[in-house]
Amino acid sequence: MSDNVRRVVSVIVYNESSTLSRITDLFSARGYNIESLTVAPIPESKYSRLTIVTSGSSRVIEQIIKQLHKLIPVLKVYEHADLVEKEMALVKFPMGENISDIDAICGAYNGKIVNVGTDVIFVMVADEPKRVSNFLNAIKKYHPKEIVRSGAVALER
Repeated sequence: MSDNVRRVVSVIVYNESSTLSRITDLFSARGYNIESLTVAPIPESKYSRLTIVTSGSSRVIEQIIKQLHKLIPVLKVYEHADLVEKEMALVKFPMGENISDIDAICGAYNGKIVNVGTDVIFVMVADEPKRVSNFLNAIKKYHPKEIVRSGAVALER
């Protein structure tokens, strides 16, 4: 029986064109799935950090890490053992929904109303990925018009 478990892998790379393409090609060529991928430059450096959420057995994750190390623009690869992980979601609601109820639910998930227009309300939550999923389930009854999730970001403790 395989231990197919969700894993978070960080990759530090030179911030140059085609790097992201090479990394995603590595995953697709070997049939590995990327559940979430977040990329951002590391401030005051020529590097970027990729946070990849995937799943697989220990053997599969070990293979992914070994293959990532072989790519030229990659400086460091590590699987997080003890991490702080967060994700953000933006949600657009029709104005007819109860703003105070939506605001109360947002508060329970480290969120808030971030913009109110003439016919829509925008809320933002930032929390652990599982809690963001729970928030999205909790707000279904308020008929969200649109939902965008950021993907996970993580740092080792």
